[in-house]
Amino acid sequence: MSVIADERRLALTDIEIDRYSRHLILPDVGQEGQERLKAARALVVGTGGLGAPAALYLAAAGVGRIGLVDYDFVEISNLQRQIIHGTKDVNRPKTASAKDRIKNLNPHVDVVTHNIRLSSDNALEILGAYDVVIDGTDNFPARYLINDACVLLGIPDVYGSIFQFEGQAGVFYARQGPCLRCLFPEPPPPGLVPSCGEGGVMGVLPGLIGSIQACEAVKLIVGGGAGLTGRICYVDAWSMRFEQLRFDKDPACPACGPEATIRELIDYELFCGLKQEKEVPVESITALELKARMDRGDPLQIVDIREPHERSMFAFPSARPVPFGQLVRRREEFDPSVDTVFVCKIGQRSVHAIRALREAGYEGKMYNLLYGSNAWARDVDAALHQY
Repeated sequence: MSVIADERRLALTDIEIDRYSRHLILPDVGQEGQERLKAARALVVGTGGLGAPAALYLAAAGVGRIGLVDYDFVEISNLQRQIIHGTKDVNRPKTASAKDRIKNLNPHVDVVTHNIRLSSDNALEILGAYDVVIDGTDNFPARYLINDACVLLGIPDVYGSIFQFEGQAGVFYARQGPCLRCLFPEPPPPGLVPSCGEGGVMGVLPGLIGSIQACEAVKLIVGGGAGLTGRICYVDAWSMRFEQLRFDKDPACPACGPEATIRELIDYELFCGLKQEKEVPVESITALELKARMDRGDPLQIVDIREPHERSMFAFPSARPVPFGQLVRRREEFDPSVDTVFVCKIGQRSVHAIRALREAGYEGKMYNLLYGSNAWARDVDAALHQY
């Protein structure tokens, strides 16, 4: 069944009939399906690796209105995978760059930009204006926020995620099947899953996953086909293997179960453990301050919590390598009488590392290297590469 009712279908112009002729001759799409696409309103949250191909293919397919949510700016490192942006767009807002590219591809599409961070305060208002949502985000608070908002609004959430060479895609649609919380009732511990910016990603992988997301959105709009509701499609691009996981609606799901308790959007950073109700601040040290202390010969323990493939980029000077996942069980290796500085790539995982050690009872003085190894390469040793 289509998410677009028959009475909402919009007639095609002669130019549109020419443009979409390859759709019109498909028995399962035809004129009715294309008129549903023209009437459809799809929201793409994130115009990065996943949102870039998804938005382009939705525009090419003739989705009448495409909303774009992003508050970031184009960086040169984005261009390895975010094909909706170009070199000339570096330092431009991603929504502006993406809108230009979509309008160049298909001027018949109405593009609405939301140059804002999606939050519990605005999600229902923004998502409520669309028929289907494509989740192109890269963090768990945003994924749970989008899922819960879609459940409350009764619209499908087309999910995707990527990391290194592996990706997954699925459809969470509470009216027809399970939601995200049925599959993942709880988020992983903070810092356990590095972002693509920390762990890397094969440039073509988001093209595969984003295209699957666009395909699922088109099927939801047209109506028909075997969609991914209740299934997750896993892709290993390095070995080129595709696998599927089937899962059922959880009758105890707090979001979409018969006795659901989630009736409004919550604080998702708190839910995902990224902050505490009474959060003790984590002290930071800049790269220049750390260099000065090292030059003075101050007693320090420097712990590099990056993964081995990250440390291969460059070994942090005088640092002991202890991957994030081993920190708590190896805490007795650290001397609590000596100040300890934790190093990751951009200074995010090291914050979670310090909090995890605090919770485990470690009482030594701990610092987060502000902006991580990239700051060291930028401010202290320019011979090293930021990555």
